[in-house]
Amino acid sequence: MPDTVLRIQPIAESQSLKARAYEALRAAIMNMNIYAPDAELKLEERDLSVRFGVSRTPLREALAQLDSEGLVRIAPRRGIYIVRKTKAEILDMITVWAALESMAARLATEVASDAEINGLHALVDVFSTDAVALKMGEYSDANIKFHQAIIGLGKCPLLARLTDDLFFHVRAIRQRTIFEQDRARRSIIDHKEIVNAIEERHAERAERLVREHTLKLRQHVERFVTLD
Repeated sequence: MPDTVLRIQPIAESQSLKARAYEALRAAIMNMNIYAPDAELKLEERDLSVRFGVSRTPLREALAQLDSEGLVRIAPRRGIYIVRKTKAEILDMITVWAALESMAARLATEVASDAEINGLHALVDVFSTDAVALKMGEYSDANIKFHQAIIGLGKCPLLARLTDDLFFHVRAIRQRTIFEQDRARRSIIDHKEIVNAIEERHAERAERLVREHTLKLRQHVERFVTLD
């Protein structure tokens, strides 16, 4: 499960410290649970320079690139912040994800092999509705991998690229909410029904189940999640 603080590894010497700083900082942000209530979103340039082991020039260039990509926001005289989406933006992202993943599920019933579909069981069958609370971190990771696997089984490169643009924020909000309001137990039930529909090559049912499953996340966020 992602941390709520930035985990930094020193950067080795290379021809492009800016590129290495960019990749390392981007990876650290992507591995963070930025929607956790206690997430540390403010970045200190001096601290990052020391922890990465690089001078401020390549670090500033890396931060500028991340700012242009919308992962961080550089606010003059105020500081540097990891960007969290607003609640309205998150709701829109979940809605679009529901449309894309449900189409991937439909495609999976048509193009995925039996062996590929069978691989979904490893992400579902090891969890029971009774014992999931004992494996919270493990299930949170498996939950994310399950949804990524559905996208992959659709074998549509453009669809996969579109979901990549949403993945960081949708993943983070899933991880924040998976153990709220009994969502984990209900999620396991939904996942098993989805796998069954895909195995039976029932395109319409698989599409509907995945869409409804993701829209349950949207409903939960709309009702229970507060974002600054």
